[in-house]
Amino acid sequence: MNLTVQNESNITAEAVEILMDRLSASKVTRLLSAWQVGKGDYLKLRDELFADESVESLYDAARCLDAPQ
Repeated sequence: MNLTVQNESNITAEAVEILMDRLSASKVTRLLSAWQVGKGDYLKLRDELFADESVESLYDAARCLDAPQ
């Protein structure tokens, strides 16, 4: 029986994709920050997480968080 073990980077990338499908980018960022304090390249991660965002879209998302539920 052969077993292939993925490296942590591949597993993390897959997990981030799954999380981004279910959570907002800000929640994923906070979660990853809590998991990986002092590890990794935040600037690279930031660019990946917010690649399709603009200042305006982030502002609109933040305003929605402040809206009364």
